[in-house]
Amino acid sequence: MTDQELDERVQRAVDNFMAGYGCCQSVVAAFSDLYGLDDTMAKKIGAGFGGGVGRMRMMCGAVSGIVILVGLDCGQTEGSDREGKSACYKVVQELLEKSKQENGSIICAEILGIQGHEKASSSYVASARTAEYYKKRPCAAKVESAARIFANYLKNKG
Repeated sequence: MTDQELDERVQRAVDNFMAGYGCCQSVVAAFSDLYGLDDTMAKKIGAGFGGGVGRMRMMCGAVSGIVILVGLDCGQTEGSDREGKSACYKVVQELLEKSKQENGSIICAEILGIQGHEKASSSYVASARTAEYYKKRPCAAKVESAARIFANYLKNKG
């Protein structure tokens, strides 16, 4: 895959987010076709991870997207395959460490707090996607970061 193709996938992730999809949905859908997943199924898989998993502000949805994509890319499929499981965990830990270095945390509430924004109350009601929402939230940048981290992983894995 060329650098331009990878850049286009990163942009697709950001465009997905700006179209109203959650952070995880945006990242997963940008790469899902590489793994035989159509856009609709990718967005369904990622739907519950938004807002830091069901809007509970736990692990960042964009970061959860990285985890899903790594599983699609190199996840083991035999329960007894400890070596394969370990290899997948190693990639997850490496990419999440990169995300933590770039963004200060992999926890949604901490990322929002780091930016000085008010943390969401523990509610399942999704925020309205208004101009004010996009102004106050660093989420589009986190989606871009997660997509770029995964794109670089694909580029460097050979």
